[in-house]
Amino acid sequence: MQLKKENMSLNHNEELGTINIKEELEKYLFHWKWFVLGVLISTILAFLYLRYSTPLYSSSTTILIKDNQKSGISKELEAFKDMGIVGGGSANNTDNEIVILKSRKIIGNVVDTLNLMSSYYSQGRIKKTEIFGENNPIQIIFLSQKQNILNSKVDTSLTVRVLSSAKFELKDSNDNFISAHDFDEIINSEFGDFKVKKTENFNFKEQNDIYVNILNRTKVIDNYKLILNVNSVSNNSSVLNLSLRSPSKNKAEFFLNELVKQYNLDAIKDKNIVSQKTKDFIDERLSVIGKDLNSIQDEVKKFKTDNKITGLSSEGELALKTASLNNEKLVNIRTELDIAKAVLKNINKQSNKDETLPQNLGFSEVSISEAIKAYNELVVYKNRLSVNAGIKNPQIKQYQKEINSLKLNLKNSISNLIASLKTQYSQLEKEFHKINYKVSAIPLLERGYIDIARQQEIISGLYSYLLKKKEETAISLAVTVPNAKIIDVAYSSDIPVSPKKKIIYLAALIIGLIIPFVFIYLKNILDTKIHSRKDIEELTDVPFLGDVPHSETKEKIVIGSDARSSTAEAFRLLRTNLDFMMPNSSNDKLGKSIFITSTTSGEGKSFISINLAATLSLSDKKVLLLGMDLRAPKVTEYLGIPERKGITNYITNDKLSLDELKFSIPEIPNLDIISSGVIPPNPAELLLTNKVKELFEIVKKEYDYIIVDTAPVNLVTDTLLVSKYADMFMYVSRANYLDKRMLAVVQNLYSEKKLPNMAIVLNDTDLNRGYGYGYGYGYGYGYGYVEEEKKPWYKKIFSK
Repeated sequence: MQLKKENMSLNHNEELGTINIKEELEKYLFHWKWFVLGVLISTILAFLYLRYSTPLYSSSTTILIKDNQKSGISKELEAFKDMGIVGGGSANNTDNEIVILKSRKIIGNVVDTLNLMSSYYSQGRIKKTEIFGENNPIQIIFLSQKQNILNSKVDTSLTVRVLSSAKFELKDSNDNFISAHDFDEIINSEFGDFKVKKTENFNFKEQNDIYVNILNRTKVIDNYKLILNVNSVSNNSSVLNLSLRSPSKNKAEFFLNELVKQYNLDAIKDKNIVSQKTKDFIDERLSVIGKDLNSIQDEVKKFKTDNKITGLSSEGELALKTASLNNEKLVNIRTELDIAKAVLKNINKQSNKDETLPQNLGFSEVSISEAIKAYNELVVYKNRLSVNAGIKNPQIKQYQKEINSLKLNLKNSISNLIASLKTQYSQLEKEFHKINYKVSAIPLLERGYIDIARQQEIISGLYSYLLKKKEETAISLAVTVPNAKIIDVAYSSDIPVSPKKKIIYLAALIIGLIIPFVFIYLKNILDTKIHSRKDIEELTDVPFLGDVPHSETKEKIVIGSDARSSTAEAFRLLRTNLDFMMPNSSNDKLGKSIFITSTTSGEGKSFISINLAATLSLSDKKVLLLGMDLRAPKVTEYLGIPERKGITNYITNDKLSLDELKFSIPEIPNLDIISSGVIPPNPAELLLTNKVKELFEIVKKEYDYIIVDTAPVNLVTDTLLVSKYADMFMYVSRANYLDKRMLAVVQNLYSEKKLPNMAIVLNDTDLNRGYGYGYGYGYGYGYGYVEEEKKPWYKKIFSK
């Protein structure tokens, strides 16, 4: 009762389309050997990949981008704060600095400084390894390179073979000799003039080859621009992390350190542009004013000498002192007026280009000095971004818009300042005339001297002012600080970041499992063969009599009195099951006829016929084996005996008796056999004769069991013609051979009752599989039996 409930539950699950997880797993677990092999092969390949691939190491450095507005000025520079040349700097935009750090200009300077266009390699046992810095014994120094080589997209390769501590020879990429030279000798070649120099790491022990790749500069810059990563540690932080991956840790560290150095040099250069512009402007003015000062000093000297005077009277001294105070004001206004005119002239020159303006010139209007400073900062930022960004870049456009607006405001402000200074100068001139009226009362000789001294004082004051500004500018140039502060110098991890061993081995494990899984899955999806009792029961209603496992022996007859193989036991089980299938006859004295057929040839019905007959004969029963497959007789061929007279001859020759046709074999002494005989041209017509009916009437009286080997039902009608003489039909289907779609033939025969008392026997099943999932292991016979070939050990392990 419990078994019935379980079967009902199982059928219910199948109707609902549920998946039996255990059954699905068994499909794959049966092929565990393939999974083990797949994992083993993929692990070996992963090991070889890790062994011979070039590891990449991560190198990084950390810098702080200084924000002068937030950080102020250092204690060392506070002494110059009152001069207006330090402090109050601009705020640095971190995003802009990242773009500048990755610019082709900065990277190009690094490539040129470190000579990264030349790569050096040494040959190992399997692969070449790059050498750099401490490991590099030589260095190629180019004195000049030809333009076609610099612009060439194809890299140039050559080999330097070190012959001794003083000599070497050059070879091309094909190992052809080019020339021999001494170290430090200038070599003229197709790609320029160069020399090979020994580094401090050179230590000659034996001849060895060093492979040199001369790379295109543009490609080298593009490569470093691609692999260089510059990131801010957080959104609101001005700390940047610079990193890159390289097979050479030493080379990567040198590159990052030099990159920071070149960035600082470029920033210092940009900062000094304003101070240098101011210095050049002051030098130009000092040159002009110096000549005027020399001229007036010579005039004073000449006046004193010609008139033989050494000084002035007390009245003259008072008049000169009053004039000096007025002159000091005139000097300041005239100095500022001249500087304002010069700056305005400089601005007007920049109609089509933007250049920095002189700064810290001491304008009385603080707004003008601040505007010039802001203008210079915008120009510097715009010029730095222009290295990488085009004129259509949104940020460049914004900078240009602000520059144009500031330039216009500066023009207006300086023009207004000039007008104001001229007004002040005119008022001071009026006061000068009043003072001059008082001076006119002084004797003529002293009055002339006062006029000359006043001019000297004005020019001397202007010259002194410019000298002061020149010193301030020189200090500004000297105290310019770098843009970036190094927090951590470049360092590299000792563990390679690529390839990652754990990930590679994990991937190898997954791939090793996936490939067999996919293969088995596709094989199962595309497989339309029957493999098990479950396939037959799902597709037909025919009673299942039993299955015969694959025979591993070479014997043609697997059953014997002492046989204990699984195949022999299967035939004994078939013999037992026959008792339940055979109909109860009113006349028990007549023998039972068991017809054996199949859907198509090659399914082993002759094998089943002979061994079933042998099994029945072992139970002390009289058994006859009839070969009724008149079209393709296989019994004698299978037993390895010559063709002889049989059924065909009996039907066509009335003089022949059955006793003349019977024969037996030593392996089965209690079994009589009648072969098919010669192949007739009309087998179907012969089977319709009364001789066939007479044949079965005779043999049923003489034997307990008559085993009839008939023709396949799907190929010819012979079996259907004699089916009326059968007490039961044993329908043989071969596992891993018959297409599932052919079971429709079996079901039709059963449903239409064309074959009486029909039951199925599944041949050539796999003992190694559980119930319902047998996958045949290639039973080696066709329409009969062929000896199984000996298999080597590896085929036995991975046999199907």
